[in-house]
Amino acid sequence: SVLSSITDKQKVAEELKKTGDKDKAFEKEKSFDELEKEARESTKKSLDEYFEFVDEIKRDEWFTVFLNSIAERFDPHTFYFAPDDKEKFDTSMRGSLEGIGARLQKKTDYIEISELIPGGPAWRGKELEQGDLIMKVAQGKQTPVDIAGMRLDDVVKKIKGPKGTEVRLTVKKVDGSIKVIPIVREVVEIEETYAKSSIVNKDGKLYGIIYLPKFYIDFENKDNRDAAKDVAIEVDRLKKQGVEGIIMDMRNNGGGSLKTVVDITGLFIPQGPIVQVKTSGKTPEVLADSDSRVQYDGPLVVLINNFSASASEIFAAAIQDYNRGLILGSRHTYGKGTVQNVIDLNQFVRGNSFGDLGALKTTTQKFYRINGGSTQKEGVYSDIIMPDRYSYIEMGERDVDNAMPWDKIAAANYKPFKNNFAGVVANSKKRMESNEQFRLIDENAKWINAKKDENTYSLNYAKFKAEQDANEAKAEKFKALTKYKNDLQFTGLAHDLAQAKKDSLLGEKKKAWYESLSKDIYVEEAVNILQDMQPKSSAKTGISLNKKEKSVKTR
Repeated sequence: SVLSSITDKQKVAEELKKTGDKDKAFEKEKSFDELEKEARESTKKSLDEYFEFVDEIKRDEWFTVFLNSIAERFDPHTFYFAPDDKEKFDTSMRGSLEGIGARLQKKTDYIEISELIPGGPAWRGKELEQGDLIMKVAQGKQTPVDIAGMRLDDVVKKIKGPKGTEVRLTVKKVDGSIKVIPIVREVVEIEETYAKSSIVNKDGKLYGIIYLPKFYIDFENKDNRDAAKDVAIEVDRLKKQGVEGIIMDMRNNGGGSLKTVVDITGLFIPQGPIVQVKTSGKTPEVLADSDSRVQYDGPLVVLINNFSASASEIFAAAIQDYNRGLILGSRHTYGKGTVQNVIDLNQFVRGNSFGDLGALKTTTQKFYRINGGSTQKEGVYSDIIMPDRYSYIEMGERDVDNAMPWDKIAAANYKPFKNNFAGVVANSKKRMESNEQFRLIDENAKWINAKKDENTYSLNYAKFKAEQDANEAKAEKFKALTKYKNDLQFTGLAHDLAQAKKDSLLGEKKKAWYESLSKDIYVEEAVNILQDMQPKSSAKTGISLNKKEKSVKTR
């Protein structure tokens, strides 16, 4: 807004007075009227750009918006996919695409290279660079097309294409020179989609963490990599490093393939049911792990938050129902307990003259825990609740219009582990109660909850500024949350360290992730919990992970 823009500019000027930055002294000399004029112009420009974007939306895109506005009134997870949207969905699910391996962003009339994907053809070619502006695109030796003023999506379509084909980009380099760069398209793997792991040493013991952003799979080629295969590889690598506990980090994991979550859960338990799936009017189907082998039988914790949904809830629920490990994090997960199937609409119309009709992602089933309960709306409740910024805000499926109700069915036939985690849970609660950082997180969460419904602002500048100053004074206290650092040192596995030597950019990304883990209080407490879960001589405090034990109770 104009008012917030003015206050921001005044703060910059005040900061310059404190620092005595003479190179930017002109900022201090601007009057209120000048600042107001700049703020109004900046706000108008932002609004104009937004409405220009709206004006660029094509008729078929409005058609998609129209269909989905209707579909969502009946079910929040049923969508119509236009052909382009279907392609984006497939790319997201498999974690790969056919193209040059570059991320693009709009910059004035042209398109800028914002990042090169490590290992992709553009990255290996060493000619295209971050910051280059794309001016023209040609398919092989065809006439180049000027892309000035073209929408980002339309430019992306011209650059992407089947592997083995050539695209030629006319780019303006950062130094102002113009260059034509030919690139042969290939299958590009989007590394951020895939599972990755790290190890940490605490008091002489090694622990591992596996981060899984989604349950990815290539529906068109099941032989390609998927989440289950990759997690199995990471578990095997961690075992070879000698870890004595594993953290499965599924925070912000929105789900994905049902098959892969069944396979991944099977890595940690002997054969048995994982999840129940039910179609309306039919008998529930039990999806089970049929492999009696257990790839990892050591201490296990699962990190979740409010945004862990669908397949990640299936995993957390199964681990909890089997009493195989502990669930840590937000009070509960998102609460999406429904299954969707993607239906190709072209199969219903033969010889249509309209081209690709797209697809429909529609809710066809609900899934249930093996204890019979649904995760729909309720989610999975953590064994150890950790405060976070959304602790006091109701969010998730329970707050979505037209979501299906919670219900339950009969439990499946399964045998829980005979583990006693009571002492581990008690120790964790004591640590968190005495931890200043967790107390500050909880205080921040209460403040956020109190402020969330505030949507009335004074148009009187003096009153507005006073309100902003009061908010900032309060928020100043919470800046310490971003500066937190634990005492743990996270490193890569032998395989990752070898890769980093070959690919410096990938190595830098992994290093940045390791550093983020060293600032993560939730991971720190997860490591503490793994340490408490180590087998001890006392049956009262230790846990047993012998899969042949007969269980007599669950939590």
